[in-house]
Amino acid sequence: MSNDEGTYEQILRLIVERGPITAGELAKILVLTPAAVRRHLGVLVDDKFIEEYDGPKKGPVRRGRPSRQYVATAEGQGQLGQGYSDLASNALAFVQDSLGDEGLEQFITARAKSLEKRYSEILNDAGSTPAERAAALTDALSRDGYVATLRRGGPNALSVQICQGHCPVHEVAEEFPLLCEAETEAFARLLGVPIQRLSTIASGGHVCTTNIPLGIPRNLRARSRQSARSAKRDSTTPPSGGVSEGN
Repeated sequence: MSNDEGTYEQILRLIVERGPITAGELAKILVLTPAAVRRHLGVLVDDKFIEEYDGPKKGPVRRGRPSRQYVATAEGQGQLGQGYSDLASNALAFVQDSLGDEGLEQFITARAKSLEKRYSEILNDAGSTPAERAAALTDALSRDGYVATLRRGGPNALSVQICQGHCPVHEVAEEFPLLCEAETEAFARLLGVPIQRLSTIASGGHVCTTNIPLGIPRNLRARSRQSARSAKRDSTTPPSGGVSEGN
């Protein structure tokens, strides 16, 4: 493999893993010039493996023309390997034809429980807080080929997000969305908190994003304590006025 081919694949994998991402950010990670990175980006765009991201920009707003950000397309995702997608799709279709929708649901639920069992020991060793368990789950997913990263949920949100840049079975999940639903429920049980799936590759997103709350923001905690104190005062304060005695 030539250096150019290796860089091409590195850039594609980084875009899958960290997109939306700019040429400048890629250049810093790979220690290359922005011009060299842009040359590879042009080829990746021509090959239809990446595209310009047209969603809300991350990071601080700066003056001037914003830098272009890139995400992987479905074709680009496929370059990392879909593994057994065709076999899995045929197997699920066979289960549905043979056992009906109820049998299919039982099969997918059993798969999710198997995943949960496999990851539970890893997460239990990592700790008991949602943050510790989310970090351990992210690492486990990456080892299984999901190219997962852990990101902040937002500037004002006390949460983190697991972003799965690759899904080996996203083509199957397009046909059988119950796979994504069962996986989300398994993640919620593993993390021990209610979570929210914000996007999936199977539904057209460039990543599968799961939002995980870490607690109640400080301003809400303070407001809650203040409301509790007010309620306590109200319950212990005697009603105003007195009972007038008759003449």
